[in-house]
Amino acid sequence: MTSTPHPADQHPADRHDIIRVEGANENNLKNVSVDLPKRRLTVFTGVSGSGKSSLVFGTIAAESQRMINETYSSFVQGFMPSLARPDVDSLDGLTTAIIVDQERMGANSRSTVGTATDANAMLRILFSRLGEPHIGSPNAFSFNIPSSQTSGTRTTSTGATTVIENETYLGGMCPRCEGMGRVNDIDLTQLFDESKSLLDGALTIPGYTVDGWMVRIFIESGFFDPAKPIRDFTEAERNDFLYKEPVKVKIEKMNMTYEGLVPKIQKSMLSKDVDALQPHIRAFVERAVTFTLCPECEGTRLNAGARSSTINGISIADACAMQISDLAAWAATIDEPSVAPLMANLRRLLDSFVTIGLGYLSLDRPSGTLSGGEAQRTKMIRHLGSSLTDVTYVFDEPTVGLHPHDIQRMNELLLQLRDKGNTVLVVEHKPEAIAIADHIVDLGPGAGTAGGEIVFEGTLEGLRASGTLTGRHLDDRARLKSAVRASTGLLEVRGASSHNLQNIDVDVPLGVLVVVTGVAGSGKSSLIHGSVAHRDGVVAIDQGAIRGSRRSNPATYTGLLDPIRSAFAKANGVKPALFSANSEGACPACNGNGLIFTDLGPMATVSTVCEECEGRRFQASVLEYTLGGKNISEVLTMPVSEAEQFFAAGDATLPAAHAILARLVDVGLGYVTLGQPLTTLSGGERQRLKLATQMGDKGAVFVLDEPTTGLHLADVENLLGLLDRLVDSGKSVIVIEHHQAVMAHADWIIDLGPGAGHDGGRVVFEGTPADLVAARSTLTGQHLAEYVAER
Repeated sequence: MTSTPHPADQHPADRHDIIRVEGANENNLKNVSVDLPKRRLTVFTGVSGSGKSSLVFGTIAAESQRMINETYSSFVQGFMPSLARPDVDSLDGLTTAIIVDQERMGANSRSTVGTATDANAMLRILFSRLGEPHIGSPNAFSFNIPSSQTSGTRTTSTGATTVIENETYLGGMCPRCEGMGRVNDIDLTQLFDESKSLLDGALTIPGYTVDGWMVRIFIESGFFDPAKPIRDFTEAERNDFLYKEPVKVKIEKMNMTYEGLVPKIQKSMLSKDVDALQPHIRAFVERAVTFTLCPECEGTRLNAGARSSTINGISIADACAMQISDLAAWAATIDEPSVAPLMANLRRLLDSFVTIGLGYLSLDRPSGTLSGGEAQRTKMIRHLGSSLTDVTYVFDEPTVGLHPHDIQRMNELLLQLRDKGNTVLVVEHKPEAIAIADHIVDLGPGAGTAGGEIVFEGTLEGLRASGTLTGRHLDDRARLKSAVRASTGLLEVRGASSHNLQNIDVDVPLGVLVVVTGVAGSGKSSLIHGSVAHRDGVVAIDQGAIRGSRRSNPATYTGLLDPIRSAFAKANGVKPALFSANSEGACPACNGNGLIFTDLGPMATVSTVCEECEGRRFQASVLEYTLGGKNISEVLTMPVSEAEQFFAAGDATLPAAHAILARLVDVGLGYVTLGQPLTTLSGGERQRLKLATQMGDKGAVFVLDEPTTGLHLADVENLLGLLDRLVDSGKSVIVIEHHQAVMAHADWIIDLGPGAGHDGGRVVFEGTPADLVAARSTLTGQHLAEYVAER
């Protein structure tokens, strides 16, 4: 080891080799102080909810970003998100933090992998220079820019004027679908019952009641007879009813605007984000609207002109539809000096996709459809060729969604970033990722209020000998089952061909634990979500993020609060609405938030505890009502495990609440309080909350998509126990998973591959885990054999 120069011999600038955190109290952290070495790879581990993200993202990265934002003028800061100062005594030695997290990329339907990574921008320039026939500037190849014609007078800054007559500006947008690639069609049978008249309640749209204004405008418009069944309308009457352009009509001496039913629905419901609609309206929209491939552009989003220009027989639509590994090979064949710098950058970008294990994607893939792991690796691409050094890269479980075969490649990329002179901070659970760390920080000892402390700092060998929960479970290896369950039936999949699946047939056993595995991009999700999840009796629990504001909490999300409010109301003879902090019982000073938020313009919004309710969120009069000796605020501050016992016996016995709480304990969320805002839960906690909620759904088959995401080594065993209980209760469980412990515990394995993209999409193994290990015929079999051999 190289000796460190005496401080007196060091240049002052060389004495800042540590990021020093003192007195961090963000979320559940308990006055944490830690020194982190710069230009090294530090891994933070610990059970889900122990405070890893609070320390790394909520304290170190947040303060770095806040301080960078403060270097801008107040005017510029007004357009930037306001960041509050973390709850920490002092932070020293911070460098610029670049966060590469698992947040899904924008679900805007116009955003694709190509637009999100600038690959599309480079391709548009390339085709505008080399495409034959030449059709125009790069804008002529953009599906976000429509073609337009302009007439009028153009005035320059010098005052000179030019008359413009029908000047055409070429864009690449398909005019039929407006660059969306899909067109929507409304199922009229979901809007009305044509056997009834409007007066008899023919309209079946939420909010369209016979006595409401929405329907009265139709009834009193005079364009058709409201007492006549809709099926008896003449062609003109039906057209006026469904499609008439807005016109003024007089109803009860008031001027009102009449508009056909279809455009009215399109403007009031279909123009909004479906996810932002109320649940009953969202259900209606999903039922009434069908999306089909645009017949004019065949889903490419581009108009005929953009599709007609080609380079070596390939159009820009063809290029974007190619698997990126194939596109990289095509780009390598273009040898034209006039675009050499552009091609060098494009090849480097496409090669980065392949290097990082995303060569199976295509540039026209909507970015909102990427998984959390895929989104994180896509964001990582722009940093691989960066010339920046001495910055801090912060990663949130970069191995999520990766097959064991791919984890080694990810480790190499993290080490590359470190070796360029950067500080790399990684939140991780996988032993393979922990093993490459220069420095390890283990948080715990438990989760929630039982965590928030540093229980170990040091090397891998030190962690292994430390006796902490992570140290004890670091070398855990699940054993292959000595005997597997017998199936009770088969779920047949025939001719599955969505995405990269190659017309495969497979029988999924029922009544057992089935694990579907394979390298990332091999077709696992396409097989299960495309051919199994939509069937009757199947409950699919995917990786989609749960939605919730700071008013949402586990009690509201799971439906637990409804029986609790009803029980409080019944015990005290009052209305249930009094026991909701979002309704009549809310503290008037803070509107049921428990906090007062003060907007300070360009500076961070400040939150203070409400003085009137002291953070309890309810009016004082509501807190006088009790159930089992506790008021509603005291119930909401209970941990789940305590609440389960509270509602199990005594005066507060409430079977409906107890059943939900038991499921929350089952998935390892016993330490979370009922009223804890969803915005403060970690990724692993949110996934398990979703699992607990949907476990109550009636269904014979449960589909889980990588349930080990965010789970600590010690929690995987609990998850396996939960899966066993589901199967033993008569359910069939299908798990899409990469974790070897889950594979080893399966009764049946379906392995897809052998590679990703068009190199995958085939079933390469079906059988028991023991048979897979014995055969070692696939990448999964080889890694599982190594895993069980390391016991």
